Amino acid sequence: MFSRFFIDRPIFASVLSIVITLAGGIAVFTLPITQYPEITPPTVEVSAIYPGANAQVVADTVASPIEQQVNGVEGMLYMTSQCANDGSYTLTVTFAPGSNLNIAQVLVQNRVDLAEPVLPDLVNRRGILVKKKSPSVLMIVNLYSPDNSRDNLYLSNYATIQLRDELSRLPGVGDITYLGRRDYSMRVWLDPDKLSSLGLSSSDVVHAIEQQNVQVAAGQIGQPPAPSDQVFQFTMTTVGRLADDQQFGEIIVKTDADGRIIRLRDVARTELGALAYDQVCTLDGKPSVALSVYQLPGSNALEVAESVRKKMEQLKTRFKPGVDYSIVYDTTPFIEESVSEVFTALRDAVILVAIVVLIFLQGWRAAVIPLVAVPVAIVGTFAAMAAFGFSLNTLTLFGLVLAIGIVVDDAIVVVEAIEHHIEQGLSPREAAIRAMDEVAGPVIAVGLVLSAVFLPCVFITGIVGQFFQQFALTIAISTVISAFNSLTLSPALAVLLLKPRAHGHAPEPLPRVGIVLVAVLGAYLFGPRLLADYPIAETPYFKSIIAILALILAVPLAGWINRLLSLFFRGFQQVFNALTAGYISLVSSLLRVNLLMMLVYAGLLYATVEVFNRAPAGFIPAQDKGYLLVNVQLPDAASLDRTEATLASIHEIAKETKGIRHTVGIAGQSLLLGANAPNFGTFYFMLDDFEHRHEPGLMAKALATQLEEKLARTIPEARINILGAPAIDGLGNAGGFRLMIEDRGDNGLTALESQSKLLIEKAQTNPIFDRVFSSFSANTPWLYIDVNRDAAKAMGVSIDDLFSAIQTHFGSLYVNDFNRFGRTWQVNVQADGDFRLSPDDIKHLKIHNSHGEVVPLAAVATTREASGPSMIIRHNLYPSSTVNLDSVQGASSGETIETMKGIADRELFENMRAEWTELAYLQQQAGNTAIYAFLLAVVLVFLVLAAQYESWALPLAVILVVPMCLLCSILGVLLTGLDVNIFTQIGFVVLVGLACKNAILIVEFARARRAAGVPRQQAVLEACQLRLRPIIMTSLAFILGVVPLMIGEGAGAEMRRALGTAVFWGMLGVTLFGIFLTPIFYEVIQWVVDWREKRNVPAKQISTLPANSRSADMHPA
Repeated sequence: MFSRFFIDRPIFASVLSIVITLAGGIAVFTLPITQYPEITPPTVEVSAIYPGANAQVVADTVASPIEQQVNGVEGMLYMTSQCANDGSYTLTVTFAPGSNLNIAQVLVQNRVDLAEPVLPDLVNRRGILVKKKSPSVLMIVNLYSPDNSRDNLYLSNYATIQLRDELSRLPGVGDITYLGRRDYSMRVWLDPDKLSSLGLSSSDVVHAIEQQNVQVAAGQIGQPPAPSDQVFQFTMTTVGRLADDQQFGEIIVKTDADGRIIRLRDVARTELGALAYDQVCTLDGKPSVALSVYQLPGSNALEVAESVRKKMEQLKTRFKPGVDYSIVYDTTPFIEESVSEVFTALRDAVILVAIVVLIFLQGWRAAVIPLVAVPVAIVGTFAAMAAFGFSLNTLTLFGLVLAIGIVVDDAIVVVEAIEHHIEQGLSPREAAIRAMDEVAGPVIAVGLVLSAVFLPCVFITGIVGQFFQQFALTIAISTVISAFNSLTLSPALAVLLLKPRAHGHAPEPLPRVGIVLVAVLGAYLFGPRLLADYPIAETPYFKSIIAILALILAVPLAGWINRLLSLFFRGFQQVFNALTAGYISLVSSLLRVNLLMMLVYAGLLYATVEVFNRAPAGFIPAQDKGYLLVNVQLPDAASLDRTEATLASIHEIAKETKGIRHTVGIAGQSLLLGANAPNFGTFYFMLDDFEHRHEPGLMAKALATQLEEKLARTIPEARINILGAPAIDGLGNAGGFRLMIEDRGDNGLTALESQSKLLIEKAQTNPIFDRVFSSFSANTPWLYIDVNRDAAKAMGVSIDDLFSAIQTHFGSLYVNDFNRFGRTWQVNVQADGDFRLSPDDIKHLKIHNSHGEVVPLAAVATTREASGPSMIIRHNLYPSSTVNLDSVQGASSGETIETMKGIADRELFENMRAEWTELAYLQQQAGNTAIYAFLLAVVLVFLVLAAQYESWALPLAVILVVPMCLLCSILGVLLTGLDVNIFTQIGFVVLVGLACKNAILIVEFARARRAAGVPRQQAVLEACQLRLRPIIMTSLAFILGVVPLMIGEGAGAEMRRALGTAVFWGMLGVTLFGIFLTPIFYEVIQWVVDWREKRNVPAKQISTLPANSRSADMHPA
């Protein structure tokens, strides 16, 4: 016998468990800590800039060629691009979860290379960047000037030169981007009037810079090959690239016939300025530059954040006067607190399980045995997690919390069986041997069943698979360790710890020494906190004093505590015995009407199907992550200064709002849309810590609603939308849903805008939506330059020169580069600000014709008002508009998606289509994958039991109770106002194994008694009487173990409640249904088996068999 070997060798059994625990204890320190496994789809970003181009030009000349080549790249899910009026272009290609990000980047880069020959020359010169896009911002480092002595230009370049490279080299840092970036650039600000008066044009200035700001490779004097008598070898140098604004000012633009020199400073102002001035970042209302730090996939988020903080403290010692930093946007506290809350639930679950075990086993010696299984199985699982490449995340920790109730089950069954035989007068060793003969089969069966339940989860693909796999394997591994532990260590410990006793004689509930130690330790650790408000707490050696007092009180009270516990245990035992007798009587009565009960069961099956079909479907619950994203949009064509002023007003309102701690603002950029425009703005509102936001009105969604209403009244000229954090970092920049309206029939941007508005108007009338909005506009005020090409030709004006002049003066022209501070920066030419203030300035522009004469632009072109898009979004090659929406509290994501899709199908043109993106896309792609895993788990359990019992019929007695866990779980979810999301679906799979576990305990014993010749009803009643206690004990241990999840507060509470609620109600219901239905299932199925066996035995043989022999032979095939 396998277990007998370890019963006789307890040290060997202990060594095995110690080795497992040590391996896990070492491995846990190597596991990365994250909120989720690697579930975010990998993305590759392509970015380019076409200075001076509007959104339509960028879409036609940059977006279209690139996207035609990139479309269909291997593994791509979808791609979305933004073309803005500042000439910027950003394409984000999203790949299927699990794709190799390095390979994806190479594939996209190869496709982009194919498009480069047809891109504008200026775009190629500025460079096309293809990079792996880290899923989300880990933290933001804000650089600011406390005394306002440093401006944004200085701060931005200080960050570039002194900070960015240092942080980029840290392990785990994937990328660093800027908010409010202002790279140095040699700005040449032209004066068109001076140029005109001197007979010059902007092209003359550009040519002069190109010719005189060049890098010279001057070579060497005496470089070999040289005559053999060459004595010296000199390296030559000269001024090639210029370095400062004075040197650029000395550039010679022209010399006239009289030899007079016209220098660049005569027609332009040169300064070391910024490459772009179209973004302004603030921290708590003060000028700032922000470094957004992205985490490298697979790294430890907490370690990366800590290394960034340490490095910034080191770098701070070298900061110039007037420079400081602050980190207010940091996602790691949420991750840390979320993981910490799960660990707290883990601790609470262990305590609750320990109490249940102690109450049922009624002695510390017996209670210790199953509790030892917890650290062995839980800690040992960490070793397997490290081997599989898992991380410490909420999913794996959820698995461990649920595993606590599971891993004690097997040990409880073993100990309870041994205790039963000890009460019958056997010695602990004999009782252990006898008990293991009885329960080894059920323990192995439960281990196989639970492993089979989670096996299908390993093969689920996509984002659902990423959720299920680590969770399922964590529980499966802990279950296997627990089963091994129950067959080896538990019986060995039982022989060592349990004492022989007469029937009815209760053991000592708790060791007296243990009571004293707990009292002293508790007084020492928690006494000062409880008495902190009293003056006595200031007494020297206060901790030691109260510990001594606790010792003095605990020694005499220990005996009384044990007496009270013994009294409670006796009362509990009497009540439980009475309940057991009532239960057996009720089961006996139900067995007489088993056909009626089968009809009741059929009704429950129908109810299960109905409830499941009507339950709201969700995906991943929205979470309060400690910050809000604010999207601000002013009227079209609003200036950046106006947007800055609006953001300042919003900040003043926010800082007076309770619950908001810091603000990080960006004028000129919408992080929600990923686009730049002067009328766009964004805020991060950083909320107070969770411990200071227990009031419902201080939760993220409540604050968002409150602030949005207040800002709408106070700042009516701006459209302000406040959203929570995305459910999964990296899938969108904010919570809610994103719908893309695609124009597939070349209807035009104006039609696209009108259809989007119509869709939004219809959706806003539906009560399921909290907010529906779009930032797309096709009618932004533009100026149209109408060139008279005939007149230009007649006057000898080149159209190319005309457009180049317009671009240089109004769009900024990148000429070449210069070096400063050990880096390379751009030289850009543009008209000075005073000459770009009104449409009339365009008419004053002068152009040289082919005869060298100066021709005013007004002679060949006129301007008129026009309209165009503020930005152009393209989704999978089609011009698109983005509709952002969020549902009201209590509405499921499935209902929201279906409702919006129905409105879109009814209202949109036939050649327009609505497509979901980000999280909603993945939800639709996932479909009913989890339900298939649930069904396959049931099938595998059936096959495992059929193989073990060598019967196709008997496993049905176990399997038929499974639908009851689904019914009770969904009812519990509905009663608490939740939806059936991915966490509740994970709970369903867990419940399959647990429901089967309880049924196996009854069926296994009844089967053994039936094989011994006991009649069907007597066998099942004996099984019910003997197994009720371990069933109730193990089920109650599991149910109470998940209570901390169900009532969780703080970071990540939404996930814990979803899983805890589903499992709590499901286990509670299936336990109550199981203890009554399983005996009926067994009796009915065994009756059918017996009936079939009777038909298969020849009548003559039946007549010759003794009566006892007949009944003994009637057992399942």
